[in-house]
Amino acid sequence: QVQLVESGGGLVQAGGSLRLSCAASRSIFNANMGWYRQAPGKQRELVATIASSGNTISVDSVKGRFTISRDNTKNTVYLQMNSLKPEDTAVYYCWMSAYSMNYWGKGTLVTVSS
Repeated sequence: QVQLVESGGGLVQAGGSLRLSCAASRSIFNANMGWYRQAPGKQRELVATIASSGNTISVDSVKGRFTISRDNTKNTVYLQMNSLKPEDTAVYYCWMSAYSMNYWGKGTLVTVSS
């Protein structure tokens, strides 16, 4: 079993920045990691992923604004979010694929005011 704990969410004005962190209770060295988000009344959607190789994928709406990274020595994945927009308001969930399982954190709320 793996626990994922997100942190770093909060209230920010449009144009501001936040950095989300996700700490895993086990090694992430061979894991694919990512961030998803769910806005009120909408389905959960992919934001960005980072493979064990370091390759990244992000959704078009965040390209050039959000950067996903990982620190395997700390078993932590990050999401640096710049130039935030009100439409980025959502609960952000950490995802991990490893040990033949998918794991999810409980989420951290990001609210962007206009």
